[in-house]
Amino acid sequence: MVRLPLTPEEVARGQRLGALLRRARGKRSMLDVALAARVSPETLRKIESGRVATPAFPTIAAIADVLGLSLDEVWAEISRPDAGDARAGSPHGAREQLAS
Repeated sequence: MVRLPLTPEEVARGQRLGALLRRARGKRSMLDVALAARVSPETLRKIESGRVATPAFPTIAAIADVLGLSLDEVWAEISRPDAGDARAGSPHGAREQLAS
């Protein structure tokens, strides 16, 4: 199967997803989160770095569950073009943005 190149919007959404997961992970190790979500640490690393811009839904659902994020929070955060910019340093930036 041939994969079509990602659009700039898909790439940006993948970068926002990675930033959200890094913030939500906070000081927890990537290894601990990956093992708890039953994904490989390399998979989590690629998603967090934006190298995998369109990860499988079950993968995101598992990681979000371990991090205490609802899928609604994840979607709201990554769907906004400016998501994550204002509170990039906050481990719970998505929750803070949704509350404001």
